[in-house]
Amino acid sequence: MEDKKKENEAEELEESFEDDEEEGSTIGQWLKDNMRIIVSILIVVAIAGGVYSFSKRSEAPTQKSKTASVETKKDSSNSGDNSKEIALEDKTNETAPAEAATANKAEKVSSASTSQETESSFVETAGKGDGTTHLARRALANYLEKNSDSSLTAEHKIYIEDYLRKQAGKKKVGIGTSVEFSKDNIQKAIEKSKGLSEKQLKNLHKYAVRVPSLS
Repeated sequence: MEDKKKENEAEELEESFEDDEEEGSTIGQWLKDNMRIIVSILIVVAIAGGVYSFSKRSEAPTQKSKTASVETKKDSSNSGDNSKEIALEDKTNETAPAEAATANKAEKVSSASTSQETESSFVETAGKGDGTTHLARRALANYLEKNSDSSLTAEHKIYIEDYLRKQAGKKKVGIGTSVEFSKDNIQKAIEKSKGLSEKQLKNLHKYAVRVPSLS
């Protein structure tokens, strides 16, 4: 009985081995039949993995390169803007003194009175603070410089410049205004002044003392 049981166990064990062998043989056959497909799939997976890995690695430096390029452009743009600002400031600093010097020069020229003699007259140009009387006084002085007359007193000269002022007419005089006084009118005014009476000259004295340069 015991031997019979052992025989049954041996048979079962043998059947189990046979089943295992048969199953192993089936798996082996399947692997053999589909080996090419499996290998192809593994190759495709390996290639895809390699391509993906390479693209990731090459993408990172490209992004860094783009970032560096953008930053370089920004720096270059900022540097260019700064250079333009500095150049503009330098140009402004150079221009400002030149403009100021030109303005000062123009002001000096325009505010200075001038005299010009022609064949028949004296042309007086008004400076700062000049009026028609000042221009007439200067024309008389220029005339007497070339036609000296020691008999003329300060009172005579007051009369002469007033005469010339009236002859010039009512003209608004400002800086740069020119008034022409004919030599004939100046000579006529001198002659008229010499015909003044003592009383008239005495009345002119109060005006003459206000202009020391006439004495």
